Amino acid sequence: MKLLAIAGVAFVAWWIAMPVLFAILRMLGVYIVVQERRAHVYTLFGKVVGVFDQPGMYSMWSKIGVRSLLVPLLGKRYVLDLRIDQMYLRSQPVNSEEGAPMGIGVWYEMFISNLTDYLFKNQDPEGSLRANVSNATIRELSNRKLAKLLEDRHDLSAKVREEVSESSQEWGFRVGSVYIRKVHFRDANMIHQIEEKVTNRLRQVTSAIKQDGANQVSLITSGAERKAAVEFARAAAIRPEIVGSALRTIGEDKIIADAMFELLELNRVLESNARLTILPKGAGFLGAQLASQPMPAPAPGRPPQH
Repeated sequence: MKLLAIAGVAFVAWWIAMPVLFAILRMLGVYIVVQERRAHVYTLFGKVVGVFDQPGMYSMWSKIGVRSLLVPLLGKRYVLDLRIDQMYLRSQPVNSEEGAPMGIGVWYEMFISNLTDYLFKNQDPEGSLRANVSNATIRELSNRKLAKLLEDRHDLSAKVREEVSESSQEWGFRVGSVYIRKVHFRDANMIHQIEEKVTNRLRQVTSAIKQDGANQVSLITSGAERKAAVEFARAAAIRPEIVGSALRTIGEDKIIADAMFELLELNRVLESNARLTILPKGAGFLGAQLASQPMPAPAPGRPPQH
């Protein structure tokens, strides 16, 4: 029972009494904890009595003394975020020099540079900075040539940043990078017309490419046909010379010439549709009588034989 009682007292002391004690100490200003990229500003009777902008553990008593007891009752504590914040303004209305209604998307960074100015010089510094960036974008980018709006975004972003930086520092804000991320048309009819022009231009380019390809194919085909015709004509011209040379070589040997001409004659006879009557050697009168008899019609494509 004694052990359980000690454990219960330790549990209550560790989980209930200690947090309550630490909370009272923090409320009295005995110690405060400043997180990374945070700042604590303490005011009393409308005046700033303490600023802690570095991370760590501090004691208000060492800086403002006995007034630490009055801050929780009559003063106020502000916890500010010192991290870099980002904002994107969409489709800011701008008219180009040609009269085209454009929309500008502006991205910018901001962070607190002066704690007291941020708290007391402007009730809504973030909203004021947003309005200032919007006004500067419209003022700097209006009545500029459309090509410059679409191409020179870096220079235009620098101009917007220069104009905004001076006024933002008065409110304890500091502007980091400013960049024009998007430039687009706001008129739906103009967008539709541009799409039609681009489509027509693409069709023209496609047709021109197809026509150029057809012309190239025609040139290649005509060149090939011309070259083939020249080669065929050359072959037809030299054919008699080649045949004559071959016949002259064959005619030098009488046996080969006679055999060739006999074979050619037999080939001509076989290719013709004439009737052939083949008689054995020494058939005499009987063979002549048999040859004079009429023969049946031959089958189509086959020469008559007997």
